Amino acid sequence: MAQEYVVLVDEQDNPIGQLEKIEAHRLGLLHRAFSVLIFNTKGELLLQQRAAHKYHSPLLWTNSCCSHPRPSESVLEAAHRRLQEEMGMSATLQPAFHFIYKSPLDQGLTEHELDHVLFGHANQDPCINQEEVAAFRWISMEQLLKEFQTTRASFTIWFQILLDQHLEKITQAANESM
Repeated sequence: MAQEYVVLVDEQDNPIGQLEKIEAHRLGLLHRAFSVLIFNTKGELLLQQRAAHKYHSPLLWTNSCCSHPRPSESVLEAAHRRLQEEMGMSATLQPAFHFIYKSPLDQGLTEHELDHVLFGHANQDPCINQEEVAAFRWISMEQLLKEFQTTRASFTIWFQILLDQHLEKITQAANESM
């Protein structure tokens, strides 16, 4: 498997270097990432369950797609690439906002990311790549919030933070997709 590199950034998202992905997570260095949230015309959000063999957060539910731009690509290019690679789909994507978070993960790793959030719209079901994704489902915001309150630990840490800090923006995007 080829080594993947992430873009190290400062808090203003200025590139300051690059580092192999696992090493950046081992050291907890701030790097660029993205999270895609796909909504359908029913206002439902597409969730994915991470594959069982992922190096962190296996089998946890999370947003539609997430990853890191390569040093040579923009956030939007990377989001389209990974949406196709993980979910076997394409969608119109719009940058929405970004936030910084730092949180310990399993395996002695730390997520420290400047996470660009993109909203997208699609009505087709994905054709998941089982190397990346164990399952998917469309969920209403109401049902998501119920599950989030009762089974919070079944969601990835970055998705928990995203919902905690930016629920109003996400709910608005869901409502606008209808």
